[in-house]
Amino acid sequence: MTQASLPMYDWPEVRAGTDAVWAEIREAGAARGLDLPMALTRPPGGALRDHWHAPDLVFSQTCWGPLSRGLSDVLVPLAQPDYSAFAGGRGAFYRSALVARSGRVMPVPQTPAAALPPGGVSGRLAYNDEESLSGLIALAEDLGRDPRGEGALRTGSHRLSIRAVAEGRADIAAIDCRSWALALCHEPCADGLCVIGWTSERLGLPYVASRKTDPAVRAVLTDILLQRGCTLPPGGENA
Repeated sequence: MTQASLPMYDWPEVRAGTDAVWAEIREAGAARGLDLPMALTRPPGGALRDHWHAPDLVFSQTCWGPLSRGLSDVLVPLAQPDYSAFAGGRGAFYRSALVARSGRVMPVPQTPAAALPPGGVSGRLAYNDEESLSGLIALAEDLGRDPRGEGALRTGSHRLSIRAVAEGRADIAAIDCRSWALALCHEPCADGLCVIGWTSERLGLPYVASRKTDPAVRAVLTDILLQRGCTLPPGGENA
């Protein structure tokens, strides 16, 4: 048996859509001779890293943050999804929206560079995870410093970071642009927040498979993803 998951944007409100995407990939795989899992595995957030280490993980999605911090030893990128449908996305690239309860609203930049608040980034930061590219690392790189200071709050997810800012437990958060789009549709407290800045463009969250997955299977999955509008990851197919 093998496992498959799509954990990164699998909010309860869009779970049926996530399942539909997997059904399409599975059907395309079956037409190419692959026997892929019928249903997605949905590990709890605290078990996600162990899930990514599973040698039978044939398909998933992760972040370049943990990949750059050792996860690439067990996972291989298959393809990069297209973020163009989301404000702040452009092809394989995405940004984080800096959200706060008040401030000057910042439009999406017209160049790949960051557009940070004119007065700088200050206050209590809510961030999802230390290894998150969108939630912490991108902002730290753009600022040239760790944005966490006194009162910084680790929440465990973008959605919980949004709630922390809205509820006044934090003052600012960096939210992956696709997660922000989900929040605007499905998280009522997001309506009370504004985008006061954007991080610079970076590669979005790649689809991955365990390095123990048969290279021929990985190649078929990559081809299916390319036909769905994805692009090859850095270094080419199954780098």
